[in-house]
Amino acid sequence: MSEYHVKTAIIAKTVIASLGLLALFSPSRASAQLVPQPWVSVGGQDGDVTYAVGARALNLGVEVGSGPDGSAGVDVLKFLSLPVISPYVGLGYYSEDKGVAVSGGVQVGATDHLFVGAGYNSVRGFNGQLGIRF
Repeated sequence: MSEYHVKTAIIAKTVIASLGLLALFSPSRASAQLVPQPWVSVGGQDGDVTYAVGARALNLGVEVGSGPDGSAGVDVLKFLSLPVISPYVGLGYYSEDKGVAVSGGVQVGATDHLFVGAGYNSVRGFNGQLGIRF
């Protein structure tokens, strides 16, 4: 592994850890959802189908996904909880030399117990989401 890749990996891990801590200690509404809200996601990038599963609690989320060329990775997400719609941004890291990924999207309550979403991840591409609220 070249010196450039090692430095990039260290920087990426530092950024991910910093954002995770920032999101963890940022203020959250008292009425935030305590029970995790899981979802599945299917999308596409460069002609490949991509998959992910995620969960959200206290306006923070984690999504584990598979991308093109057999890559796999984890994204940490921060949600802005509004009455019906919840936009989010995220940062992740993927294997197979895909590196750091940025993501963003929105989840919308469809019924009392279902939500749908759409998002973009720089490694996994555009995706659709379907999730459950307990």
